[in-house]
Amino acid sequence: MGVTLGVVVLTMGDRPRELRALLDSVAAQEGDAATVVVLGQGVPLPELPSWVHAVELPENLGIPGGRNLGAEKLRRLGGIDVLVNLDDDGLLPRTDTFRLVREAFAEDPRLGVVGFRIADETGHTQRRHVPRPGAADPLRSGEVTGFLGGGHAIRAEVFARVGGFCAPFFYAHEETDFAWRVLDAGWTVHYRADLLLQHPRTDPARHETYYRRTARNRVWLAKRHLPAVLVPLHLAAWTLYTLSRRPPRAGLRAWWAGFLEGVRTPCPPRRPLSWRTVWRMTRLGRAPVF
Repeated sequence: MGVTLGVVVLTMGDRPRELRALLDSVAAQEGDAATVVVLGQGVPLPELPSWVHAVELPENLGIPGGRNLGAEKLRRLGGIDVLVNLDDDGLLPRTDTFRLVREAFAEDPRLGVVGFRIADETGHTQRRHVPRPGAADPLRSGEVTGFLGGGHAIRAEVFARVGGFCAPFFYAHEETDFAWRVLDAGWTVHYRADLLLQHPRTDPARHETYYRRTARNRVWLAKRHLPAVLVPLHLAAWTLYTLSRRPPRAGLRAWWAGFLEGVRTPCPPRRPLSWRTVWRMTRLGRAPVF
């Protein structure tokens, strides 16, 4: 029996044409049809194809909370081996993407997560979308320590074992939190350049709370997962990096407010990484100090 796929798409209801185009590209994939769940985050959903399982949530649960609910819906539907999360304004330009995902998980029993390559309509991949130090060569696939939220696939067994996404994060760094737990549980995370998600070029700072949540969640991430001696080193390095980016004055104020919020508030339950995982991440070029 082959690897079965389930797809979760979250939407705020403001991109109905893009959502329909994404669903058309999902339907065009080679092989057995995937089970698809679309969740409206506190909004009514537009008319969707009959093969889509539509769920209208009473409120916006945030990205991790919505993905967790989508995964639970797929679990209740049954028979899902791999969970695929896609942005509602993304597009799968190739029809063999799901076939390649199935093959990847079938061939490697220790594979936990596969991250897609995200590129705009011109084929350009932004530096921030390459999950390796220095954003080196977006066309090179390989083992990494993180993945992108816009397009990725997770083994259902791994999702269940590590406990899903951390809902309190709401937005920002939830994928990093998840990836670190996957690595600590002994699974691998891979970046696949041939798994392409076409996505409009965007600026993450377009969201009003981007700077605050990015800073708060970075502090929570460090407090939650790093050995105690590494927490101040990681946060100092991240602060210097942020300042080097020269954010706008309003953004910097929001960033500092979020940083202090992260320091003052309790993070989700602490799950420190083993030193073996820290060393493994270091060998992959992403020591968790930076």
